[in-house]
Amino acid sequence: MKVVITGAGGQLGKELLLNSPVGVDLHVFTSNELDIVNQDIVNKTIESLNPDVIINSAAYTDVDRAESESERAYSVNRDGVAFLAEAAGKTGSRLVHISTDFVFDGSRCRPYLPEDKPNPLGVYGASKLAGEERVAALLADALIIRTSWLYSVHGPNFVKTMLRLMGKHRELGVVSDQIGTPTWANELARGIWRSVEAGLSGKHHWTDSGVASWYDFASAIYEEALALNILKSKITIKPIRTNDYPTPAQRPSYSVLNKDSMTDALNYTPPHWRVNLRKMLRNFKGHEDE
Repeated sequence: MKVVITGAGGQLGKELLLNSPVGVDLHVFTSNELDIVNQDIVNKTIESLNPDVIINSAAYTDVDRAESESERAYSVNRDGVAFLAEAAGKTGSRLVHISTDFVFDGSRCRPYLPEDKPNPLGVYGASKLAGEERVAALLADALIIRTSWLYSVHGPNFVKTMLRLMGKHRELGVVSDQIGTPTWANELARGIWRSVEAGLSGKHHWTDSGVASWYDFASAIYEEALALNILKSKITIKPIRTNDYPTPAQRPSYSVLNKDSMTDALNYTPPHWRVNLRKMLRNFKGHEDE
């Protein structure tokens, strides 16, 4: 099986490479090596390689900056995705596209199903939804996977930001009224590879198990990092409201995703987010000690 991965320099792209199955003919491209907004380059690359599968982990993901850089966000998350989908259609390649919980507005009080009506609150979510719509319109057998609150040992993310701030401050305030599910990029990568091998298509959700607020997540990061001796000093973490921490982009207050369709199809349920957080921090500590 020949597989192309776009966005290979990001945290998910790196985990896809690290978890790739034995025997896969893998062709990985960072965003600098394959800029998906360049339609000519996309067409030439996909045509020359003629892959069985394209996994698109390239995305514009800066939620707040997207509010002032909407053109760039749409260029990557909508237009670039459409170029990949068009190229996949020409070569008969299957496209796996990664999307986000931010396509929802957070108004529900139960986990969102894949078929629930999206209503993004900001440019980032709207641009990702536009990409989903282009994929669905162009490819009947594509796989769209929505995920949430992604983190890993690679690149910038909430866990690494919290570790840095916890090492500098005696007290932190973290938002407690936004609810979702933290997801280890390593676990998501393995779920993607399982779905590729199973030939899964359609629209699905994939996160770690469980539910948390950002405050819950930060508190767990603190407790686990102390236990692993990544953090040396105790600090106070206080819950705050969204209104106490204004940001350029509005975020959904509840974005838990129902992943039953994918867990049923793969006959696999990912571990609780705290279990995976502990695994990630052990890996992080290993990197720190090198």
